[in-house]
Amino acid sequence: MNITGQTALVTGGASGLGEAVARELARLGAKVAVLDVNMALAEKVAADIGGVACQCDITITDSVIAALAKATAAHGPARILMNIAGIGSAKRVVGKDGNAAPLEDFARVIQVNLIGSYNISRLFAAECVKLTPLADGERGVMMFTASVAAFDGQVGQQAYSASKGGLVGMTLPMARDLAQHGIRVCTIAPGLFSTPLMKQLPEQVQQSLAASIPFPPRLGKPEEFAQLACHIVTNTHLNGEVIRLDGALRMAPR
Repeated sequence: MNITGQTALVTGGASGLGEAVARELARLGAKVAVLDVNMALAEKVAADIGGVACQCDITITDSVIAALAKATAAHGPARILMNIAGIGSAKRVVGKDGNAAPLEDFARVIQVNLIGSYNISRLFAAECVKLTPLADGERGVMMFTASVAAFDGQVGQQAYSASKGGLVGMTLPMARDLAQHGIRVCTIAPGLFSTPLMKQLPEQVQQSLAASIPFPPRLGKPEEFAQLACHIVTNTHLNGEVIRLDGALRMAPR
């Protein structure tokens, strides 16, 4: 799919990897809707790239429907969905106090990362199938953001790894499901990236994490993630695939 002129939705588009993707899509000529729970940040990014900011909680169907409607009114029907919104968690199954981890914490991470991503994807797909096919019969493309934690999660990452593993497991069946409608589905599983969350860690910790990456021995750049996300859009034969973007990193147990 040629990105130029297409309407693109980016969840979590107000910061980090999502912001980088929103900016790269706009640079390539897309009309970008920045979807985020943080409207102030979303409006800032949207203003910078000539897009539209949409307040959106992907776990709430009415919120998603309203965001899709706002994006469509501003830019026309979307053919591109970048699922990047997500949250993290680190809880041992049994804590140092001997108590079991709170179930609510596990459920919240699954609700946002996995169920929320599915929620907006199903609603996007339902609108996408109504569009006129492009070259190769393609109507749309969506991307999920997993993590290397889906494959080698660390101690305490049960909820996060399960949520990202769910996205990995959903990729192929969803691609097969939507193939009849000309909608492609791919997933990126990033490793350690230089995001605002990462930058909150002490510099010494960041350097130690970077040194664990075989090559290049540095944290990933958000723009590198964005470049791959946009390549998925333009390479029509990429479908049903999960791509690790991690510099050959394999996470240690802790």
